[in-house]
Amino acid sequence: MDALRVRLGSALEWLIAATFLAATLAVGSLILREVRVARPIATPAAARPVAIDSPAAIPAGAVSVPVLPFADGKEIHVGDTVAGVATRLGRAAETGRLEVDRGALGERLSRFYEYAGFRFIVVYEPFERRGEPRVAAIYLP
Repeated sequence: MDALRVRLGSALEWLIAATFLAATLAVGSLILREVRVARPIATPAAARPVAIDSPAAIPAGAVSVPVLPFADGKEIHVGDTVAGVATRLGRAAETGRLEVDRGALGERLSRFYEYAGFRFIVVYEPFERRGEPRVAAIYLP
């Protein structure tokens, strides 16, 4: 009788150990599957493009572009400063028309240009409170 109890006791211990081993392997498998699954990386809020409402000076049907390259190698990018654009293109590119209205963070300037055979409109506005105006949008009419 004692021999039977020892045999049943050790078999029960082995069954419990096997159950714990199987449960540990199952949990490890779940953890590895979660680590391996590729999740899309969310774009940080600061990197998302900010949708601006277009100023009244922009004609209907105008197309917004992030970069405007010219044949002479010069370019205008969204984010450039007013001084940077003036240095690159020169004052002769400005057609003289300038419209001012209220933007989300301050004054918004819409300046009209003609350079290297292109007519375009550059909208300047600050990207932060009391910040320097930068190119917020470039429109091709």
